[in-house]
Amino acid sequence: MHACTGATRRYTFADYQTWPEGERWEIIDGAVYNMAPAPSTRHQSVVLKFASTLQLKLAGQRCRPFAAPTDVKLSNTDVVQPDILVVCDPSKITESHIEGAPDLVVEVLSPSTSAKDLREKKALYQRAGVHEYLVVDPLENYVQRFLRRDDDSFDAGQIFGPDERLALTAVDDVDIALWELFELPEPGSMPPAKGPEEWR
Repeated sequence: MHACTGATRRYTFADYQTWPEGERWEIIDGAVYNMAPAPSTRHQSVVLKFASTLQLKLAGQRCRPFAAPTDVKLSNTDVVQPDILVVCDPSKITESHIEGAPDLVVEVLSPSTSAKDLREKKALYQRAGVHEYLVVDPLENYVQRFLRRDDDSFDAGQIFGPDERLALTAVDDVDIALWELFELPEPGSMPPAKGPEEWR
C-alpha cells in the first residue's frame, strides 16, 4: 500500500466515490493509499478460510461478516477496505458500504502493507471505536489481537500461535482453530520426535 506523494490535499469520501471501480484505494486521515500490488495467494487463502469460518459460525446471528473489497467509511476522511470485518449493528450496513466502525476488523499482513496495518490503520481503528482488531501474519503463522479498553484505547496486544484456538470477544461463541487457518497439522496429531535412545 503506497501513499500518493507530492499532494497536500485532504481527500474525502465524496472524492472516493468518483474514482474508478476497478482500482482499490483507501483514505486514511485524508491521505490516499494505493492498495497495489495484489495480495499473494497465501494471503488470499488465509482470508478465505477466516471469512468462511465466520460465515459458518455467524449464520443466523445478528452479527454479519464481510470480506474485501467492502468499503468502510469511518469518517469523512477515512475510508478503508479491511480484509475481513464483522458488523453487529444492522443500521451501519448500507447498500454501498459500511457506515461507522465494525465490531471486529481483521487485517492479513502482506510485505507491502504490514507497516501500515500495524501503525496507521491500527491507530485509525482505535480512534474509530473498533472493539477487536486482529493482525494475522500468514508467513510466520501467528495472530496478534488488540482489544478496546475502558479508556477507548487498544491494549498492548496478545500473540496467539498456530497451535492455539482464538476465542473472539467482539462476537459470542466463535473461536478459530489457528492450525486450520494456517493449514498446519492439528496439535498432537504428529508423532513425537525420536529421543537419543531410539536413534540407535
